[in-house]
Amino acid sequence: MKLIIFNAKPYDMESFNQANNRGTHELIFIEQPLSQATAHFADKAVSICIFVNDILDSTLLKHLFEKGVRLICLRCAGYNNVDINAARELGMHVVHVPAYSPYAVAEHTLGLMLALNRHIPEANHRVHRGNFSLDGLKGFDMHAKTAGIIGTGRIGALVACSLQALGMRVLAVDPIINKACCEQSVEYVAMETLLSQSDIISLHCPYNEQNCHLINAASISKMKPGVMLINTSRGGLLDTGAAIAGLESGQIGYLGLDVYEREQNLFFQDLSDKGIDDTDLKTLLAFPNVLITPHQAFFTVEAMRNIAEATLASLSEFEKNKPLSYEISK
Repeated sequence: MKLIIFNAKPYDMESFNQANNRGTHELIFIEQPLSQATAHFADKAVSICIFVNDILDSTLLKHLFEKGVRLICLRCAGYNNVDINAARELGMHVVHVPAYSPYAVAEHTLGLMLALNRHIPEANHRVHRGNFSLDGLKGFDMHAKTAGIIGTGRIGALVACSLQALGMRVLAVDPIINKACCEQSVEYVAMETLLSQSDIISLHCPYNEQNCHLINAASISKMKPGVMLINTSRGGLLDTGAAIAGLESGQIGYLGLDVYEREQNLFFQDLSDKGIDDTDLKTLLAFPNVLITPHQAFFTVEAMRNIAEATLASLSEFEKNKPLSYEISK
């Protein structure tokens, strides 16, 4: 079956071609993101594949439906970029990859925490310049501190368990209590309790209308002064302006981001010869206590393999008219 893969990078091509080594499906890679201007690549195609920053609103979905598209494969877990209700009304199926590698994101989250705490990027830069001074590099023991995990799905639960292994007390907020977390003595508390008692707060919840700017000026004001805030989930969970104000006041002592609320036209591409046309992002990058990575938390060998294999498995199920194991139901 033919699959049009939009926003395809070399690593996507490699992982999908390896997963399709028997040539079961016809894969067509399109480097450009999916938009009204590039939708013509999907002419007469029944299935397409998109990534996190390809926005499918009702207008574009209708346009694709008229071209014959009936299956939309998301090569990611989140699906806030697709109007699921509009797709359902059109009779289109939308599948995703719900668990490509929770370990990848959880481990990257820990990496951000440790790198920020111990000033590892700055220390590395200094040593490369021949500066072996320790001034300004003092961190803190994470042992015996309190961490707050907002969202205890697969990733959040792994982060919670890892932080407990470091000797941290772990608080959690989630409307659905994870029994495994309870068995590990994770404490489910009210949001205000988590905000006020946590030395480190890490976001691991989905992005939707209810969670838009979940972390804002009001919630930041309730945090401990000098708190470490980490977001490896979705950029829209954090109000960037409020984060900047928190950094300027010292309320936020450390900020680690793998996502950004206006990353769509920035991340996953090389802009080194063009510059960054985003004032807030440039402001964030100017803070020495901010560490930003380019939405790479998912990016491991295992995760890329799992994404490709799960996507092609959904394609095979659709082709054989079988129930779709990873179809999004909302």
